[in-house]
Amino acid sequence: MRKLAVWNLMTLDGYFEGAKPWDLGFHMLAWGDELDSYSKDLGKEGDLLIFGRKTYEGMAAYWPTATETSDIAAYMNGIAKIAASRTLDKADRNNTRVVGDIVAEVKKLKEEPGKTMFVFGSAEVTDVLLKAGLVDEIRICLVPVVLGSGNPHFKPASEQRPMKLLESKALKTGAVVLRYEPANAA
Repeated sequence: MRKLAVWNLMTLDGYFEGAKPWDLGFHMLAWGDELDSYSKDLGKEGDLLIFGRKTYEGMAAYWPTATETSDIAAYMNGIAKIAASRTLDKADRNNTRVVGDIVAEVKKLKEEPGKTMFVFGSAEVTDVLLKAGLVDEIRICLVPVVLGSGNPHFKPASEQRPMKLLESKALKTGAVVLRYEPANAA
């Protein structure tokens, strides 16, 4: 069975972006050779990226002209992508298709052969897929900063979502990469 993993950077107080959309400056507090290498390893492991509409639009605006990390840019531009959206009719970015019912699509894709599917960013899509029990693994790079406000990565839930720690790795930057398995993973 194909695996679905969530990957994101998150502050100590739980935010994946600041108070304004795409306020990601805190990422640079975690970035270094170790996180660069980890990101490249993700590229070898996965063959499909899943984004919500907002994340898709931001990624589509950024990566086609990104030059500072050419290996990662080549990966982000070349890999197959899904934009989960009920409002987009089409995706203009290469190798991207729009899916209205992301739960049904992920259920189908998990039954097909392939490498790991990743959700990058996309807190709302992550929430929907967690509630559906479709997330096999959550990987968080915990950045050593408190923002005080922003967009929380994990959305309010009506019940607890227990996680099993699979791995933790401290980075030289002070960030920590955490890997968890949701207790209700399919």
